[in-house]
Amino acid sequence: MRTFDLSTLYRSAIGFDHLAQMIHEAQRTEPQPSYPPYNIERLAEDQYRIAMAVAGFDRSELDVEIDRDTLKIVGRKQKSEQSPTYLHRGIATRDFEHRFKLADQVKVVSSSLDNGLLYISLVRVIPEALKPRKISIDGDDRLQVLERKAA
Repeated sequence: MRTFDLSTLYRSAIGFDHLAQMIHEAQRTEPQPSYPPYNIERLAEDQYRIAMAVAGFDRSELDVEIDRDTLKIVGRKQKSEQSPTYLHRGIATRDFEHRFKLADQVKVVSSSLDNGLLYISLVRVIPEALKPRKISIDGDDRLQVLERKAA
């Protein structure tokens, strides 16, 4: 596997350290958790939804929190005093912690638990300053502004 030296980017670019850090983190070979299984859906151009299979977990055993640009989902199964004797155990109910990196404009709107699936709705909110805007072309107004400044 190849690794890339990003030190030249740090030396010549200002303000892109966040991008370089993301590339550096993506190169790590740490395995990503596969439990519990999840889907990331694109519902519309600026709307997303994470659906995570959390069968066997109660609402009180799940925690969804946002810390800056990271969405963290934690499931901690409460220990029962009396554990059943299983003849076959196919439903995993082990503790988990899963993290998702969010883009700067992506915000978590809501979360819900329905039929063993945890749904987290996200939306990308683009600030007015970053949205494209039309500039009217009007030669007379520009000429009048320049004449006022000259006077």
